[in-house]
Amino acid sequence: MVGYDAKADVRSNSKLEVAVAGSVSGFVTRALISPLDVIKIRFQLQIERLSPSDPNAKYHGIFQAAKQILQEEGPRAFWKGHVPAQILSIGYGAVQIYNNLREAIRTMYKTEGPFVFYKGLTPTVIAIFPYAGLQFSCYRSLKRAYDWLIPPDGKQTGNLKNLLCGCGSGVISKTLTYPLDLFKKRLQVGGFEHARSAFGQVRSYRGLLDLIQQVLQEEGTRGFFKGLTPSLMKAALSTGFMFFWYELFCNLFHCIRREDR
Repeated sequence: MVGYDAKADVRSNSKLEVAVAGSVSGFVTRALISPLDVIKIRFQLQIERLSPSDPNAKYHGIFQAAKQILQEEGPRAFWKGHVPAQILSIGYGAVQIYNNLREAIRTMYKTEGPFVFYKGLTPTVIAIFPYAGLQFSCYRSLKRAYDWLIPPDGKQTGNLKNLLCGCGSGVISKTLTYPLDLFKKRLQVGGFEHARSAFGQVRSYRGLLDLIQQVLQEEGTRGFFKGLTPSLMKAALSTGFMFFWYELFCNLFHCIRREDR
């Protein structure tokens, strides 16, 4: 897991245990926060204002969006795209066993060529390094601040500290890099304008700079932060759960190994 320092960890987990803990924590976390991810993306792609005062806005709030998605598409809609997201989370490469994903890949390649799989790459590359760096630096800083505010007293509060500090680091890092995530989503759905017409207005972008210019002109600076609320909820929960489950499984492996001695 990124940010793991074996020398600084008194549990001395093996590299395999660290890898398994990271993969399982990613798997569980992704399954739990998938509904928020679906709602966030719907908000990011909506050209209309996220406000009930706009009669053309399909979505304008988290609970309203959740209710509408549930009524129109059923509960399974909250886990759309979950399979490739899980593959990304746990690093599992057996793509060929998922027929729907395989068919989507084949169709995209046939209609738009190999470069279709790299739409949104520029903002992704720009965002990934500061996001990862901010996430873990904030996590460590918040843990130090937590220990300063609430000195350890021998009680078993480590999991709560990991959860709270993980949530805080996720919120901070996601807020600072959020516009890049919105740019990525808008570029990635290019070419699917007809399929998205039922969700409201659609736009075509010639690239990252054109996208930024259009959003600024038509939606204002607030347009760069559409979907920020569910995104922050997702970031807080996903980062918090990730560290929580990771530390929990590392402790579990440590206890198992100690009992076997």
